[in-house]
Amino acid sequence: MRLLYILFLFSLLFIFACTPKSSSFQQFLGQQPSKVFDLLIFNGQVIDGTGKAAFKADVLVAGDSIVYVGEVDTALVQVRKIINASGKIVSPGFIDTHAHGEPRGKNGFRNFLAMGATTVTLGNDGSSPDNLQEWMQKVEDHKPDVNVALFVGHGTIRIASGIQYDSLPSQQQLERMGQLLREQLEAGAIGLSTGLEYLPGLYAPAYELEYLAKVVGEKGKLITSHIRNEDDNAVEASIKELFLQGKHCSVHVSHLKVVYGSGEQRAEEILALLERARKEGVKVTADVYPYTASFTGISLLFPDWALPPHNYEQVVKTRRKELATYLRERVNKRNGPEATLIGTAPFAGKTLAQLAQEKNKPFEDVLIDDIKPGRASAAYFVMDEDLQSRLIIDSTTMISSDGGPEMRHPRGYGSFSKIIEEYVVQKNLLPLEQAVYKMTWLPAKTLGLTDRGRVAVAMKADLLIFDPKEVKTTATYENPFQLARGFDFIFINGKAAAEAGKYAPERSGRVLRKI
Repeated sequence: MRLLYILFLFSLLFIFACTPKSSSFQQFLGQQPSKVFDLLIFNGQVIDGTGKAAFKADVLVAGDSIVYVGEVDTALVQVRKIINASGKIVSPGFIDTHAHGEPRGKNGFRNFLAMGATTVTLGNDGSSPDNLQEWMQKVEDHKPDVNVALFVGHGTIRIASGIQYDSLPSQQQLERMGQLLREQLEAGAIGLSTGLEYLPGLYAPAYELEYLAKVVGEKGKLITSHIRNEDDNAVEASIKELFLQGKHCSVHVSHLKVVYGSGEQRAEEILALLERARKEGVKVTADVYPYTASFTGISLLFPDWALPPHNYEQVVKTRRKELATYLRERVNKRNGPEATLIGTAPFAGKTLAQLAQEKNKPFEDVLIDDIKPGRASAAYFVMDEDLQSRLIIDSTTMISSDGGPEMRHPRGYGSFSKIIEEYVVQKNLLPLEQAVYKMTWLPAKTLGLTDRGRVAVAMKADLLIFDPKEVKTTATYENPFQLARGFDFIFINGKAAAEAGKYAPERSGRVLRKI
């Protein structure tokens, strides 16, 4: 009996050894109406986006979708384009959960494409196109460089509903705003964005935001929020305000940061706050960008009483001394005038301190008389490297750029490449598989883009081929409009968007509607 058992085991091993390695591929082919495919990427190390370890596999694409991941027998198929990815990583394209810009602008969205982002989300910070359906159609007709998904801007529909700067909207006004939101969500927007530190969002009371959260929840979508105040002494209260909306729908903290905060321990406190909320049933997520300077309108420095609907010129005339004191104290608290780098003409590239020296007057007077609220944007060096790095490497956060093609900040040209170059390769703070997960499948799940973000059968073929050691970020604060390098091949919806640093003349991005 023992001899028979041994012979049985040997027979099994013989059968296994003689089974063609391509048997699963042959089974796949037997189910296909055609043996002709559009793209084969072979010999690569696949990082599929889920966080699991890299594995060797071929990736076969037909049309805009991945149809097979495994070992492909090239003798059995015809392929229009074949790429040998030996020694390279094959991953999903990155998904930017918070971006800005106009896809039809003169520069397009090549800045996102160059750093590996194949999908971006727009309509952030409470501001979106007035006519969402019309805008979507125009972008679709234009064919964007990358895929584009859109949020409905809370501030935009607040203005459209007639509430504008009213801090106590009526039930009738809420219903009007809710109807506008509902219509645009049904048109394919992926959720609602709020910008509660900006006009007119800063006037929104809790009951207004909760009312809209119920509408978003009805549609199974997401609220993404630039929270009311990111300062160290107010950030927790602002996040908790978002949790109230999270009783009714999924919520997301845009570009998580702690202005003036410092140290890893402070980051741990913020992350613990989010985790406690999750345990209490709030579906809350967050994204972070890998820079210690923010970038936004100069109005951020001014008090509410100097902003619309208040008359600025009248404020200057009657309360100038008070305004100057406020601005001086606020800017000094934000690391001084040297830490405010203007990004808008005619003062672009100069700090507030440099302008004060050039004009031979206090920086607060430069703000009051020369710049004024609503007239400029700036980079503000107000974040702590250790704190932000801890937020970035946490397993629950994803990566965003908060940048655009014309924004004078390197984050719009380097956020994703910097994660690989600095956090993966140089500092070894993140395994590559984890970094890719944070830039692909995690944001895809969060945004509800369930057919992207993974290298898997039936997923859209948004793909990158690269050597991590060759990925370089070239954008700086001095020269922010420099494209990242190192992504050898970039595919969007199955079509080559870039090869060896050369960009395809035909754009292959789409508008992604979530119905």
